[in-house]
Amino acid sequence: MYELFANLTLIIHLTFILFVIFGGLLFFIFSKIIYIHFPALLWGIYIELTNSVCPLTYLENWFLYKGELTTYSNDFINNYLFPIIYPESLTNEIQIYLGISLIVINILIYGLIYKSFKR
Repeated sequence: MYELFANLTLIIHLTFILFVIFGGLLFFIFSKIIYIHFPALLWGIYIELTNSVCPLTYLENWFLYKGELTTYSNDFINNYLFPIIYPESLTNEIQIYLGISLIVINILIYGLIYKSFKR
């Protein structure tokens, strides 16, 4: 049961990461999403630029610990999602570049939002 919760936490984590990166685009469907996306974006930038660990990582590890699991079973999540969220080659320098990329991508997205308001 704990492995299931760990896997669900990993899926939520990936979904949140995708929302932080591209969630601003949802403005064109639901304009009030900006009130959720902007704080999430700031959180993502903070995590990347300060080399911090997201609380979802701690929650996932807690589920694994409680389930007395050290690794995932060989399934979709382990093979495809885990390396995306926790790449082995992730360094502080790469995290800084990811944080800067996150800022640039979202400046472009919010620029599109601003242009749509101007019209």
